[in-house]
Amino acid sequence: MKTPKVDFLYLNEKDMIEAGVLDMHECINEMTEVFKLLSAGDYVMGGKYGNSHGIVVTFPDEPIHEGMPKNGPDRRFCAMPAYLGGKYKVAGCKWYGSNIENIGKELPRSILMMTLNDADTGAPMAYMSANLLSAWRTGAIPGVGVKYLAKPDSKVIGLLGAGAIGTSTAEAILDSATNAEKVKIYDVYRPTAETLKERIIKEYPNLEVEIVDSTESAVRDSDIVNLATSGVANPRIEKEWMKPGLLITASSSGSFDPGHTINNVRLIVDNWKMYEEVLNEDEYPYNNLAMGVLGRQFLDWIHEGKMTDEIIINIGDVINGKIPARESEDDVIIFALGGQPVYDVAWAYRVYQNALEKGIGTKLNLWERAYQAR
Repeated sequence: MKTPKVDFLYLNEKDMIEAGVLDMHECINEMTEVFKLLSAGDYVMGGKYGNSHGIVVTFPDEPIHEGMPKNGPDRRFCAMPAYLGGKYKVAGCKWYGSNIENIGKELPRSILMMTLNDADTGAPMAYMSANLLSAWRTGAIPGVGVKYLAKPDSKVIGLLGAGAIGTSTAEAILDSATNAEKVKIYDVYRPTAETLKERIIKEYPNLEVEIVDSTESAVRDSDIVNLATSGVANPRIEKEWMKPGLLITASSSGSFDPGHTINNVRLIVDNWKMYEEVLNEDEYPYNNLAMGVLGRQFLDWIHEGKMTDEIIINIGDVINGKIPARESEDDVIIFALGGQPVYDVAWAYRVYQNALEKGIGTKLNLWERAYQAR
């Protein structure tokens, strides 16, 4: 038995840029559509209940087999599969390897690729470079948060972390925070902060941009604060630093006083079902250096009997009008993000469609007529 010819589109990083992967405004729009579908339940991810972040391969602290990698900061492989419905109706999987030691080799911490598949046949549609894809979809989520959760008159933005994710989230936040006047940047590595400062000044010459020397300086008097640190960084945010009405968007972990946070802060997440899936995949403590995000911190607080999930809100329900973002102007909000493969599928599909329309990329043949057993 012979099967029909199958081709797919290969997009390298240059192709991805030409096809619009760095169009943050459109990425924010696509991520908004994703949250609507999450609220409606029109998606499937991996895991027992279809809500898993992904399947992670980690390594032992002391391998007994020659050549096996040794555990270390951000050292892992991860497969992130998903199907997304709505206007997409496509499946896909992001695959990446990560190792903080890559930085010393002049490589990104993580190296990522993305596959899109026909949801009916499973045939590959595209295989693409995904570092920028992942960074921009991650960055776009805080932009959605600012659009729907921040006070419209927010003027001062504090950025904690100025690496790849810090850069993309800064672009998204500034796209949504149309009344911004000042940006404060703090990164433990000052040259990284200086690079981001130069970029923001170039794109937004009317903004005041300042590099500050502490987490406290970045948080105090800010209307919006973004957490985008990596590795062992886990910035402590004290309640005394939080301005009334503050929105904290958290693409990474952070340290907060649980008593104050649970009782005085509005907790909004990207998709609570994804964190509930962690209960089937991991064990307490759920918030750890390998997978440290605030949604997992909420799981720990629930496990410890400090709170229940009844106070947690999904942003998709806010966007779809089921729940108001704020009950008062002075509400402090934490918007906790964990990264979901549905984001990658949505943005990859949009970039893929752009590439088809513009004739970008390289068509590769999987088979002319593959042979298979009857």
